[in-house]
Amino acid sequence: MPTVSVKRDLLFHALGRTYTDEEFDELCFEFGLELDEITSEKDIISREQGNTKAEGASDVILYKIDVPANRYDLLCLEGLVRGLQVFKMEAPLYRRVSPASGEPQRLVITEETAAVRPHAVAAVLRNITFTLERYDSFIELQEKLHQNVCRKRTLIAIGTHDLDTISGPFTYTAKPPGDICFKPLNHAKEYTAQELMSLYKTDSHLRHYLHIIEDKPVYPVIYDSNGIVLSMPPIINGDHSKISLNTKNVFIECTGTDLTKAKIVLDMMVTMFCEYCEEPFTKEILSADFINRKVGISESTEHIAQLLTKMCLRSEVTSDGEQIEVEIPPTRSDVIHACDIMEDAAMAYGFNNIPRTTPRTYTVANQLPLNKLSELLRQDLAAAGFTEALTFALCSQEDIADKLLKNISETRACHISNPKTAEFQVARTTLLSGLLKTVAANRKMPLPLRLFEISDVVLKDETKDVGASNNRRLCAVYYNKSPGFEVIHGLMDRVMQLLEVKPGQGNGYHIQAADDSTFFPGRCAEIFARGKSIGRLGVLHPDVINRFELTMPCSALDIDIEPFL
Repeated sequence: MPTVSVKRDLLFHALGRTYTDEEFDELCFEFGLELDEITSEKDIISREQGNTKAEGASDVILYKIDVPANRYDLLCLEGLVRGLQVFKMEAPLYRRVSPASGEPQRLVITEETAAVRPHAVAAVLRNITFTLERYDSFIELQEKLHQNVCRKRTLIAIGTHDLDTISGPFTYTAKPPGDICFKPLNHAKEYTAQELMSLYKTDSHLRHYLHIIEDKPVYPVIYDSNGIVLSMPPIINGDHSKISLNTKNVFIECTGTDLTKAKIVLDMMVTMFCEYCEEPFTKEILSADFINRKVGISESTEHIAQLLTKMCLRSEVTSDGEQIEVEIPPTRSDVIHACDIMEDAAMAYGFNNIPRTTPRTYTVANQLPLNKLSELLRQDLAAAGFTEALTFALCSQEDIADKLLKNISETRACHISNPKTAEFQVARTTLLSGLLKTVAANRKMPLPLRLFEISDVVLKDETKDVGASNNRRLCAVYYNKSPGFEVIHGLMDRVMQLLEVKPGQGNGYHIQAADDSTFFPGRCAEIFARGKSIGRLGVLHPDVINRFELTMPCSALDIDIEPFL
């Protein structure tokens, strides 16, 4: 959940009254928020960097409030105040107005942008008076949106400009980097786009966004009618049109790859800092009976309409007296279904006021049989002297293929389409690689090392609607100066004893020699139980040992435990 930091005194002033910490915590709970921490800038610096660095820092009390990830309208002081005052104020009505000149500003999008960031929307905030606090909140909201719904500018980038320093119509186009030249924000010299990309490679803030367009043949750019560059999204704005405390008219542009999110972001920016907004609003119709049943209350249609109106959702009872017509303001992009409105009705009614009732249907909770079996096996494997490990479900292709002397195409692995790191490229198809990496990280520990894990692996499965399925497996390794095949064999016998599977053919279990590139030739066996192959055990191949940076022999057991349910 995103966390919003606000100054306590400034928040109370905006709310029109003061609260004790306990009272404000309760207020947040009633609105579905959480007061996460009460701190100050000095406390934060002292905790993170030490008391010396904290000297001279502000002692102003800060409230850190956790807000739902889909409530973009609560990411700034203005939105929080508007939300927390819902029981005292009338829901604001947003409308679009024409400028005094009668001619609205235009943003022209050229076809060249289709190759990089094809969508753009814009709006103008007129006659704004910025104070330092409001200005800081305006900038902070942009950054919160960039990190949240904008996905670190990969989907949407926001640009704000002093409209009085530029003139429309504006043009959003894309050009080769060498053809773009302007003075970037807070710089006195002009740079080409190529030079800017080199300049910002060492910038602690902007370098994280360079990859978004760095490899594109053309870069997006916005010009005014005089050819002045407003911005090169999603990297930097131009210095010519930067806003300040003296700015009266703000031109806001949102560019990106997702038109829906661009509209959401623009709505958040304009509705948080003025009373005007794009029209028309959307409407949702639902019945009072639906809300009463889902929330667990029994209220009249008129009262529910009043509750929703208190939540800034203007509501009216329809002519038949059974339905409620709800107007969704542009600040509430999170409302996409009747259930979202029902949740707001529950908040307005008060969670603590909802009567406790006994469910009409009685059910008895029970542990999943597979999980119960896994827990029982874990206890007995630990009793056998093995230590449980818990490894990552994602790993590199090398871990499940090259290091185990296998071909990646034969592993039935599910690949991550856009892996963040080389360590998390695929879902694991075996537990063995994770255990061997754990042994490698603990090879300085006293020998022998006995490790096991009982967890899921993920395999491609065309019979499933998602194209893959989980498979619960048991894997154990023994690492010592000697291979210890007899130790692993004995562990397998103990597991079978616990599962009440006797040695022998047919309904029992047995092993037979097998060839597997992961294991040493002639030291590998396939395990059969009740006539089906369930796994393998043996001494690992020396090349496998070396590739996991180990220096001593190791034996392993890897079986499927799902057939024993």
